[in-house]
Amino acid sequence: MISLRKKSVCLLLALLLCLPLAACSRTEPESTGPQTPSQEGTIAPEPSVTLPGAVSQAPDQPQSGTQMESITSSGGSSAEPVQAQPIKRESITGAAKENAGTYTGFSPLPTVTFKVTDPENTRGLSTKGVGYGYGVAKNGKPHDISVNNQKLFDKYHALALDTKSSEKVLYLTFDCGYENGYTAKILDVLKEKKVPAAFFVTEPYLKDSPEIAARMIKEGHIVGNHSNNHPVFPEISRTKMAQEIQDCDNYLREKFGYSAPFFRFPTGEYSDCALDLVQSLGYTSVFWSVAYGDYDTNNQKGKQYAFDTVTARLHPGAVILLHAVSKDNAAALGEIIDWARGQGYVFKALTEYQG
Repeated sequence: MISLRKKSVCLLLALLLCLPLAACSRTEPESTGPQTPSQEGTIAPEPSVTLPGAVSQAPDQPQSGTQMESITSSGGSSAEPVQAQPIKRESITGAAKENAGTYTGFSPLPTVTFKVTDPENTRGLSTKGVGYGYGVAKNGKPHDISVNNQKLFDKYHALALDTKSSEKVLYLTFDCGYENGYTAKILDVLKEKKVPAAFFVTEPYLKDSPEIAARMIKEGHIVGNHSNNHPVFPEISRTKMAQEIQDCDNYLREKFGYSAPFFRFPTGEYSDCALDLVQSLGYTSVFWSVAYGDYDTNNQKGKQYAFDTVTARLHPGAVILLHAVSKDNAAALGEIIDWARGQGYVFKALTEYQG
């Protein structure tokens, strides 16, 4: 009996010793691919889904609501937003269409609502009015005042004279505050001589002389924005400035199927704040480097005086300002163009300016 018990105990001990050895020698199956995580204690990540129209955010991009630093033109960083760059300098028109309901026969363009950046001028840009001065150019060279003006204007993508072109280029521009009966003759000369020009108009001018304005557009000239009511810009708010430009532009869009990104300050008076506002709307502010007192209709001095004065002040890169109310300009324009071309000058449109 005792012997049987000893045999049973020995057999049991042997069996217990063999079980761990069998467990240690067990072979794991080979992996054939990614293992599915256990459902207990592990949550599989959901697939990434981008909704239509949503913007994917890079891992190192600040979360929504974080102010992003913007790169300045000098390559540094600033908490101020970078000023908006002007849109391409090109005029746009609607499609030619019968019964378009516009003075040009071009389909109306959609009206715009400008977004005013920094309406309260929190950056503290100077609002002091500066009466534009340009000096009298002579001997084929611009006056130093015009040259220095352009150095300032480059900051705002504004134009007083073209310092970039290697050609003897001229830009011919007219201000049209009201119609005095000479603009049609000016257009006749430009058409005959194949010279492009820019006419800066107010909304009242467009309403009073729509056929003349339509002819400017249809004959390929630029019709620039000279504001709605011709206010002194440094004396009004940024919001009001934008409204003045917007109203004139929208009238052109609705009634002429036309828009152009060029602006001239009423009376020529500007400020840093005003220059910044105009640029932020995508417009190029256009000043001048050649002009004379042709706007005084009670003091016209004759065709020869107009010819002599303008030609004596021409220089490469000049932006010429003439007033369409002047009978002297209308009479002398053809000869001024011929003389300038004889001196090697080339007339170009503002859309060709590369500054």
